Amino acid sequence: MALVGGITQSGSSANSLEIEELAGFAVDDHNKKQNSLLEFKKVTNVKKQVVAGTMYHITLDAADGGQNKVYEAKVWVKPWMNFKQVQDFKEGSKMLSLILHRHLFFCVGG
Repeated sequence: MALVGGITQSGSSANSLEIEELAGFAVDDHNKKQNSLLEFKKVTNVKKQVVAGTMYHITLDAADGGQNKVYEAKVWVKPWMNFKQVQDFKEGSKMLSLILHRHLFFCVGG
């Protein structure tokens, strides 16, 4: 059972269709607000926080002018109200990018 307000690792759901759709939603929202052309690539990490609904902390890869970069998005979802809203969207740190890509490299067996 999730602790209210606590952030927990989401485990295998990082590649679920729901999370992929939320990440794409966050990129689209960012593109509209910033008049940019990021292209969503993949989710690399996801955490959940139980609030009045669920706050998803999503780390994702997106292409910016052909260069892959890491971004961090927070998406608030209240399914019973058909509500979802991007709370934050920012470029991740280069260190985070390096750590995640090395982790994926070793986990996949590259």
